Parts: sequence; C-alpha cells; structure tokens
Amino acid sequence: MNNAKSSTAEFTLAWSKSSYSGAEGGDCVEVAAGTTAIHIRDSKNTPGPVLTLSRAAWAGFVELV
Repeated sequence: MNNAKSSTAEFTLAWSKSSYSGAEGGDCVEVAAGTTAIHIRDSKNTPGPVLTLSRAAWAGFVELV
C-alpha cells in the first residue's frame, strides 16, 4: 500500500469514477488500473494522496465486497 502524494506518473492513468456518484458528484472515489497496480483517489481531491494496491489485493477486495 502506498498513501504518498500523487506522482507525475499518475497523470498518465485513465481514472474512472463510480456510476453511483451521479451528476452532482457526491462523495466518491476514482480508480485507475496501472500495469502492475490499482490506484485509488478521492474524486474531490485529485491532486491529493493516492492509495496503491497490487492487482491481487484489489481482486481480493472486490471479491469481498
């Protein structure tokens, strides 16, 4: 896991926001799939911290939810 500030490499990622966030935004996260990891950030604070998970950890999370 990595909760460091966003790096310049992050800006090349294609971020996706949940369809549940609606037109008004709301409280939501954005997810981007990198080549070796999944990156998660607050959609209201895009330059802020990014949580980085291995693909295996992300798969385990998705399986549990």
